[in-house]
Amino acid sequence: MTTLYPVFVKLAGQPCLVVGGGRVAGRKVRSLLEAGARVRVISPALADDLRELAAAGAIEYEPRGYRPGDVVGAMLVISAADDPAVNRAVAEDCRARRILLNAVDDPEHCSFYVPAALRRGDLTIAVSTGGKSPLLARKIRERLEAEFDPRYGDYLALIGEIRHNIIRNVTDPAEKEQLLEALVTPEILNALANGDYDRVKELVDRVDHRGGP
Repeated sequence: MTTLYPVFVKLAGQPCLVVGGGRVAGRKVRSLLEAGARVRVISPALADDLRELAAAGAIEYEPRGYRPGDVVGAMLVISAADDPAVNRAVAEDCRARRILLNAVDDPEHCSFYVPAALRRGDLTIAVSTGGKSPLLARKIRERLEAEFDPRYGDYLALIGEIRHNIIRNVTDPAEKEQLLEALVTPEILNALANGDYDRVKELVDRVDHRGGP
């Protein structure tokens, strides 16, 4: 198998299509909505949670079966129909039009896989097994959840603006590199891992003063 190229895609405001209306489709729809996508769902029927989203206007719903060409206009497509023939038809359409497709439980027809993702604010850690074992990816993510608690999101928010200030105000390349590295020293990361967020803020604040205007 060719090595996968890992990317994080900006979907805010982008049209995405989900074919299928069951439990798995619902999970996929919610993840797309969290990313800000405009979601269209095609399925003869919907699970309760998807029906609620449709009633609230959160998704565009077409209560029918899939038709050839329905993928046109979508940036990416997720096929989660209960009928393998429908999923194959969606895959053929996407392949012909070079549209990114995730076919649930059908890695052969996928052009991308959805990883098991751990989110802590703007920090995202994604785990993929190349479609071979989503369950293993989920188990690894669950182990990471204990190591990377919500404070990592707070830490990233804390250093984000400081990094911006350093890049904006420090002109010497060597000094700039030194200050940026000082935001992620082993001492800071160890304090974070030990839950000593006060120490983290103290150490980061020192860098902020050095790189300030």
